[in-house]
Order: sequence, then structure tokens, then C-alpha cells
Amino acid sequence: MLRTNKKERNQVEIFSIEEFVPQDHLLRKIDSAVDFTHIYDFVTDLYCKNNGRPSVDPVVLVKMVLIQHLYGISSLRRTHEEISMNVAYRWFLGYLMNEEIPHFSTVSYNFKHRFTEHTVENVFNWILNEINNAGYLSLEAVFIDGTHIKANANMKKVVKKAVPQASKIYEDQLMKEINEDREEHGKKPFEGKKEKEEKIINESTTDPESGVFHKGEHKKCFAYSAQTACDQNGYILEVEVNSGNVHDSVAFDGLYDKLTEKFPEIETIVADAGYKTPWICKKIIDDG
Repeated sequence: MLRTNKKERNQVEIFSIEEFVPQDHLLRKIDSAVDFTHIYDFVTDLYCKNNGRPSVDPVVLVKMVLIQHLYGISSLRRTHEEISMNVAYRWFLGYLMNEEIPHFSTVSYNFKHRFTEHTVENVFNWILNEINNAGYLSLEAVFIDGTHIKANANMKKVVKKAVPQASKIYEDQLMKEINEDREEHGKKPFEGKKEKEEKIINESTTDPESGVFHKGEHKKCFAYSAQTACDQNGYILEVEVNSGNVHDSVAFDGLYDKLTEKFPEIETIVADAGYKTPWICKKIIDDG
């Protein structure tokens, strides 16, 4: 027998958000495992204590960005729309269905002007320490690789700019060792280059911090180079982001120094041939 559904779209209903979120939902698992109140420890000093308008809860702002990245949502504007319609997202933020979600521009402003790079690093390191304390990190061997992330910048919107040649990190160390050897043999030490040579680069007028990337069959574009270190279980231990025209071997030192300072118990570094330079080999071998 044919039956048609009633279209009662204007019906007012009373229901519990708690009952609509499945018990095995990913956000339930995260909420039970992570004490998000620790975020207040990192951001309290960034807010005025006794005047100004009431702020949006910083935990809510962090959770909105977490939802965006967990579910691959393309923008904060789209994230705001998805959260407004999704019961599980609202439950995770602690907002009822008739409450207005913080505007996407509020999230963007806070992460651009209030929360510093140091704030984000504190949150990252806190979670990483929780994972380590629970015994999930495997730090005997660490895997390092770089990947390029395309910037949202047009290759036609550029300006020519003269910039100093970036001095390689090992040059100062090499000059120091040479001069020590010369002094032992009674020779006058070298003074080194007084002025850095300049080179002409194409700088994006849209995103000046990015750099031109072109490798093999890849189309030339503005990009960033992200150096990432992971343990054997796939947990990210450290990340270093540079402009796309910085070679992996040049960007290695910044990542490696922070990584070994944070985890001195690392025994082995695993990396591909792009990192096989005399300086990197010497540095790792000297560190044992």
C-alpha cells in the first residue's frame, strides 16, 4: 500500500542533544580522553581580567578549528555553517540547537591577533606529552620528511625583490674549525665574508611568506615546505614550516634542533636521500 510522508517542517519539537550523538562517535571519544580546560592555562594572560566585552570561550574557538581539520572542511566560513546544522558538532562545543555559534570571523581574528605561535605550540606540546605519558610514543627511531603545501597565491601577482643569500647553517661552524686549525699552525685566521651576496627572487604580493616551488613535472607555484618528524606509531613529534623555495636539507637543522632538545632519547634518524649531505651526516653522527 502506497504511503506518503508528512512534511511537518514547521513542527516544534523538544529533544535532548545528548541522545542524538552516538556513543561511539569520534567527538565523544575525544571529549572523554582530553581535558580541554587545560587550554585556559595557555590563554588566560591574553585576556583582560577586569574590563572589556565578554569573550567567546577560547576552548570553543580551539574546538571549532579542531572540527575543521578533523573533518577536512575547506574554510572557517564553511565550518561555521556545518557546525550550525550538525548536532554532534554542537554537542562537542556545548551549544544547544537554538544557540548562535560564534562567527567565523571571531575565530579567524583570535587565531591571527590573540593566540600567538607560542600558544599553538603549547597546546600541541601538551597533547604530545599526554600521549607520551600514556606510553604511546616510540622514540627509538624518528622518521623525517618534507612535503610542499601549495599557497593560495597567483603566480602572476609577483614583484622582483633583491634579498641577501641565506647563509647555510654549517658555514659558521666550518669557518670556526678552519680558524682553529690555522691558529694551531701559527697562521692568521680568516675574517670571512663581510657582506652577503644578494639574489633576485619573485615574491608574491598576496602571500609574501611563501616561495616559488618547481620540481620535476610539478607546475611552478607559490608554496610552503613543511618538515615533519614522526615516531614509529605515526605520531607527529615536531613540525617546521619554511617557504617553498627552501630545500629540505637546508630546512633540516631547525626541525632537528627542536626535536632533539625535546626528545634527547632519540637513537636513530630515518630520512630519504634528499637529506644526505656532509653537514647533516656529520651533525647526526657527532650527536651519536
